[in-house]
Amino acid sequence: MVLTFLVMSRTAVAMLCAGAAVVAIGLWAARGVDKVVALTYLCFAVPLAVFGALHLSNEKSLLGLVPAYMPWRWFWVYFVGLALLAAAVSMATQIQVRWSGLLFGLMMFLFVAMLHLPGAIAMGGRIPWTIVFRETSFGGGGLVLAGVAMGGSGRRLVAVGRVLIAIAAIVFGVLHFLHPLGLPGVPLEKQMPEWVPGRTLIDYLTGAGLVAAGGCFLLGRRVRVAATYVGAWIVLMVVVIYVPVMIGALGEGSSAVQVEGINYFADTLLFGGVILSVGLADKNRRQTESVVIWRLGRRR
Repeated sequence: MVLTFLVMSRTAVAMLCAGAAVVAIGLWAARGVDKVVALTYLCFAVPLAVFGALHLSNEKSLLGLVPAYMPWRWFWVYFVGLALLAAAVSMATQIQVRWSGLLFGLMMFLFVAMLHLPGAIAMGGRIPWTIVFRETSFGGGGLVLAGVAMGGSGRRLVAVGRVLIAIAAIVFGVLHFLHPLGLPGVPLEKQMPEWVPGRTLIDYLTGAGLVAAGGCFLLGRRVRVAATYVGAWIVLMVVVIYVPVMIGALGEGSSAVQVEGINYFADTLLFGGVILSVGLADKNRRQTESVVIWRLGRRR
């Protein structure tokens, strides 16, 4: 473990420290809060802090992603990094999530429109389109959290976000059946390590769960149950598979390999939070409806 820390790059250390700091903030802020609620917000906050630290510590590698027609390209790299860190703290503490969730969602949609969708159209292939659906689902998750924070006035945001998440879940579920040896959750290029028992079974179970959850989200039936179980399953996969994969990557001498290992961990954790957010929204909706019915009953 000590040797692993010694070979870690400055960028990897910054990303891990940012994630650990947000975990501490989130756990402190979540005292007395429902565990599923706290887990949902932490699944958002930790990856956003990690990505924010990446923007601020390895800005040169991200500069090429800023479109050439954008003015002040360096400014946007740093601005996005600071914005992600601010959103991470907001979500960890559950303060002003109506704004952090909404602005994060809009930022993801801008990334899709300006970067990922044109790239997927130009290059084609499974991976670019997977990234398009992944980033769209992240944006949908931001809308859901913003809608939850707004209460009854945010129902449209929740509805739009839930549909976007459902589509991504179904697409990812199908891809798990077509590529049953990839890491579970977001089906990108990296394969599951050989030490993982029942790799194909894990991918099939994950794929079936995602397709079922996506269907429930679209139909509006058993939404909370599907979101809770599938979201918890993805978070479990992050803990038992992605964390060891990340630790192995951190032991490599290459900064690019280290950052990739952290990114896989953070991306999948965020996707788990996106799924859980749908269950959180459904829970809040039912509680609101119960209060309204109770008040109407008292007036009668």
